[in-house]
Amino acid sequence: MKNAGQLSRRQMLAAAGFIGLATITGCSGGDDGGDGKDLSKKQDGAMKNYRAGQRFKASRPLSFSVLHNNNPVYPMKNGWLFWKEVTKRTGITIKPLDVPLADYEKKRSVLIGSGDAPFIIPKTYHPGEVAFVSSGAILPVSEYVDLMPNFRDKVRKWKLEPELDSIRQSDGKYYLLPGLHEKPKSGYSLSFRTDILDRHGLTLPTTWDEVYDVLRALKTEYPDKYPWTDRWSTNTPFPCGALFQYLGQAHGVKAGWTYDNISFDTKARKFVFTAAQDAYRDMVEYLRRLVAEKLLDPESFTQQDDQAVQKLLAEKSYVISANPQELVQNYRYNLSKQVKGSKIEMVPVPLGPAGPVLLSGIRLENGVMISSKALKSDTFVAMMQFVDWLWYSDEGQKFCKWGVEGVTYTKSGARYTLEPGISLMGSDPDAPKDLQKDYGFFNGVFTYGGSWELVSSNFSPDEKKFQDVMSQREELPVDPAHPLQSFEQEQATLWDTPLKDTAIQNTLQFVLGKRPMSDWNAHLAELKAKNMQQLVDLHNKAYERFRKENG
Repeated sequence: MKNAGQLSRRQMLAAAGFIGLATITGCSGGDDGGDGKDLSKKQDGAMKNYRAGQRFKASRPLSFSVLHNNNPVYPMKNGWLFWKEVTKRTGITIKPLDVPLADYEKKRSVLIGSGDAPFIIPKTYHPGEVAFVSSGAILPVSEYVDLMPNFRDKVRKWKLEPELDSIRQSDGKYYLLPGLHEKPKSGYSLSFRTDILDRHGLTLPTTWDEVYDVLRALKTEYPDKYPWTDRWSTNTPFPCGALFQYLGQAHGVKAGWTYDNISFDTKARKFVFTAAQDAYRDMVEYLRRLVAEKLLDPESFTQQDDQAVQKLLAEKSYVISANPQELVQNYRYNLSKQVKGSKIEMVPVPLGPAGPVLLSGIRLENGVMISSKALKSDTFVAMMQFVDWLWYSDEGQKFCKWGVEGVTYTKSGARYTLEPGISLMGSDPDAPKDLQKDYGFFNGVFTYGGSWELVSSNFSPDEKKFQDVMSQREELPVDPAHPLQSFEQEQATLWDTPLKDTAIQNTLQFVLGKRPMSDWNAHLAELKAKNMQQLVDLHNKAYERFRKENG
């Protein structure tokens, strides 16, 4: 493959025909005991001339093992219509290996390490796949996307090549088939009791300066209350993970649930340490001011979610972080039962110093790893075609989400309507059946990504209003690829966790007023003492190396 080395990785991805030829004639990755690199011997059950938009149908009945993340909200049932209909449509029987949600990542690691993992391993969040690369336990799936016309078609149509480049490893390959979104989808923002705002002549804020003004006005009216109490602080490394995430976005920095020690500075064209950035400090100072002026409840950073919600329902506070589902099913529903005339609304993420932006990379979602053992099977090509249809075709994605037309839903134009007697996430509390629990559709193992029409097809009016605004914002550039070599990855891992812990602890100390902002330089010194600069240098070295080798 000498001439391939002269192409950039982006060009290689686009040149699907070239990659396909390379794969079949012996340049693909993965060891298969001698003959595995010739896919002509791996076509049992496969479709000839399988193409995008065509339903996959195995040429003979096959079965494939899939790791199944069992969500307690909709526990797995062998009798789900989902399993039966997959077999009816494709000739494939899915054999799920059931793992409880709470143990999923740990159990997945054990199964992969012992060589007992199923062929298909979904529900993996990047960089979760990196730990399995050096052992050769999972396939470099980028070498086999020529077998996946729907995946390739969406990458091309939606211009997702930069996102895929960002998950490549030091060998230039990627080992995860991520969920692909046509448009960025936002999840969290602030919600306000709009009846209270109306009562005092206040309007919903559109900027963080206006958020401060509204909170100040509420504090004046209710001096014995914290206007804002918050949640999502337990079972997460970053307390108030949602708040920090969307406030960080408004400042153009990764924080909260999206926090990463390393960020790319597009002006300087180099990687920097996230919690040492000036914009990160500005975010911290903003929150510190809210806490100092008793506008934000300091218990937000330690309390259970239920405690935060109870304060809202008891009218001890009027502002709380939300996502569209919590807004409708929890806050609004329970407030309506307890507080006559109450109204609550979620606002688009208020604008901050970074302007109307979205953090990069959110058009990729969790995805699928493929066990290297799968390559040893003579049904490998059929399996990759099946994965492509179920997770990446328009038909497969619609099926995984909504089920069977005329049985679980009807469709008119772009509008999907559940059949009478079927509920989805509380849409009809009195319905005897549930789309997830009783039929197995809308299962997070199989349902993610897709066209905006499909992704938005289950939006409530509130979420549609929210997402319509958010989807118009500009996505920040994706961080360029900077894969570490295995020995570098080991070193980075040793530095990463202590640095992250220190950054988060210091962030909270500043926000809660336990450290003065004059200590900021001391904070930077503490990070330096824990190898901050060495970690940054390691990533910049990897970035320069990858850029030099791959164009």
